[in-house]
Amino acid sequence: MAQFSYVGRDKSGKKRTGSVLGLSKREAVLKLKEKGIAVTEVQEMKQTLFNKEISLGSPVKSQQFVIFLRQFATLLRAGVSVVDSTSIMAAQTESKALQKVLADVEEELRQGNPLSNAMSRHRNVFPPMVINMVSAGEAGGSLDDTLDQLATYFEKQHYTKQKIISAMMYPMIVGVVAVFVVIFLLAKVVPTFAAMLQEAGGELPAITRFVLGASDFVQGFWWLLLIFLVLFYLALLIIRKNKSSRYYFDYVILKVPIFGKLLQKSALARMTRTLSSLFSSSVPILQSLSIVEKVVENEVVAKVIRESRSSLETGQRLTEPMKNHWIFPPLVTQMISIGEETGSLDEMLAKVADFYEKEVETGTDRLKALIEPLMIVFLASVVGTIVVSVMVPMFEIYKTIG
Repeated sequence: MAQFSYVGRDKSGKKRTGSVLGLSKREAVLKLKEKGIAVTEVQEMKQTLFNKEISLGSPVKSQQFVIFLRQFATLLRAGVSVVDSTSIMAAQTESKALQKVLADVEEELRQGNPLSNAMSRHRNVFPPMVINMVSAGEAGGSLDDTLDQLATYFEKQHYTKQKIISAMMYPMIVGVVAVFVVIFLLAKVVPTFAAMLQEAGGELPAITRFVLGASDFVQGFWWLLLIFLVLFYLALLIIRKNKSSRYYFDYVILKVPIFGKLLQKSALARMTRTLSSLFSSSVPILQSLSIVEKVVENEVVAKVIRESRSSLETGQRLTEPMKNHWIFPPLVTQMISIGEETGSLDEMLAKVADFYEKEVETGTDRLKALIEPLMIVFLASVVGTIVVSVMVPMFEIYKTIG
């Protein structure tokens, strides 16, 4: 919802100025007209700290975006015009961000601009892939099919991404819980026994001396742990923003046992699914590769895609750089080669995408089944070590007293 300043006159002819909220200039004018104000000038106000909308994360959720694409395609297939379909979707979507954007898109459409051009004004909501495929759909007269295909694409991408996140969430949660439990034991529980053990005298076991040292460190330098976490987070942000450092970061992540293979399959599924969707919508191959390079979210894969694009520009085959890189298994390069030779590249890529999406699903289910008992054993070992370090010397003291 944007804020608009206006100048106009009421029914008595008196000059009126002020501001009004609306999804677009058109809606703001209609609201003022209902109040009996004839608008002579209306202007969107610049956002300030006091009137801007605060948005965290992505402006439109994946589920809402998929519903929008699917319903938009249904309306077009039912014979509703693009302008009216946009108006209907703006009125019924649950996403305020998408509602505001669609109102602006509708205004652009009413001025005679194509849907793809109107969408290109809002690249934070409509990624390059959507804009290019919509443009191709407009040119080929198959916009409804293109929107349906985009909805299916984003559904699959969301599902695959959620499977990866769910596989990694469990060890992350258990790891965080383990850290807090250890810090609590070292900061609150161990110190209560430390004085008793020191008064008892005698030689303490090595494990006890280590835990007491760790307890002293946590009590005296807990702030260092906070600084380390903040610096670690900032370092990750810097690494992810720089293309060179991001390449090495992604390379290391892909080499991590078990998780690396899963992320590799996820990246290949995303790449092949995106290319298949773009090719089937008749988006030019060089343009498709440029889009995939940004969509794939892995700099190691993106680098090979750039090399493949250069290979095509020099008249060579798309698969030449892929054959010489470890991240692309023979299955991918062979299927793409067959697709190039038979002219069915989009179908071959779709089959590869189906295969790796299934592999990711199966892999995450196995991983969760394997990780759960391992994390329980890990947490029990950490807590058990601290308990044993305290109990062993306590038993020694009781033996001495006895």
